[in-house]
Amino acid sequence: MSRIVIVHSSDEMYGADRILLQVVAGMRQVEPAPEVLVWLPDDITHGPTPLCHELAREGVAYEHVSLPIIRRANLRPAGLVSLARTSWGLRRRLRHEGVDLVYCMTSACLLAAPVARSLRVPTVALHVQEMWSGKEAALLRALARFTNLRITISPAVDRAARLANPASVVVDNCVPHPPEVAPAAAASGDGTGRPRYVVASRWNAWKGHRTLLDAWERAGCPGTLTVLGGPPPSGAKVDVPALAAALSDPSSVEIVGEVPDVAPYVAAADALVLPSDEPEPFGLVLLEAFRAGKPVIASRAGGPLDVIHDGDDGWLFTPGDAADLAGLLERLSVDDLGDAGRRARQTYLARYTPEVFRRRIAELIGAALAQ
Repeated sequence: MSRIVIVHSSDEMYGADRILLQVVAGMRQVEPAPEVLVWLPDDITHGPTPLCHELAREGVAYEHVSLPIIRRANLRPAGLVSLARTSWGLRRRLRHEGVDLVYCMTSACLLAAPVARSLRVPTVALHVQEMWSGKEAALLRALARFTNLRITISPAVDRAARLANPASVVVDNCVPHPPEVAPAAAASGDGTGRPRYVVASRWNAWKGHRTLLDAWERAGCPGTLTVLGGPPPSGAKVDVPALAAALSDPSSVEIVGEVPDVAPYVAAADALVLPSDEPEPFGLVLLEAFRAGKPVIASRAGGPLDVIHDGDDGWLFTPGDAADLAGLLERLSVDDLGDAGRRARQTYLARYTPEVFRRRIAELIGAALAQ
């Protein structure tokens, strides 16, 4: 029986964590079925809905391990010492396990690649889920040379990574089919004939909450906006409640915060807004909206460019341009959003179901193990 170790950089239930569950499901379709073990980092605090709980529910073996994860804090002198120590520890563990394939689930896991190659692990895979740029991209490309199977989550990510010899393969992200959920509130307008919108992401500075709330004010607070998510554990962030409180009509914005499942809130909305100021690698919540038959208003950069058909199943605006976004919010009606939502549902069924994703992962992993 072949053995696969998946090295992952977090233990939450955000985009990359949910895609890991789909990757495992794809690996389980390989014949003969390999043994899959997931290694999660032990240097972070669990969120309210840890990935490990989902792995346990799915019967997937996992361990919390000291892993050499590339985090900003680890790029300082003391952190580099820690990375060297954990890399050596990872080498001992891999040698003991005797694995056939090491799967780096995010770019932050790439230090595992040279460690695995030093042990002559036959296949070292990388799943690129981030937009590479600047000096960081040079470091990641150097480490990616130790991989011989590269998967990217969107054409935009593929273009930014610029991997060759071997070239990377685009496998579009997916989300599971919609569960039977009761909407968090009545859908199709806010009771006054105006649309209901939802935004669901962490409150990182680059995620565009400031741009969205500026546009909301410029458009005259044109409906109801539900805000999910919360501040990130590290990095630049915005005080979303303070921005909402400063609006001329703060009652038009409902701050919900962190939730275990965004589906009821998406079901209750007429559309989702993905207002990122910087390019999204993909934007998994975009697919969750399409799955529920809801259109998306997103910034014209990164992953959304490859998913949204502008003016058909969603709308695009200039990143960081509050006036451009405000123009959309001013003119879109509940009927406009409903028509686009029906087309968004068809886009999901054609391209972004788990069946399509898992089949592609199974093909790639099966071919690698066969070699």
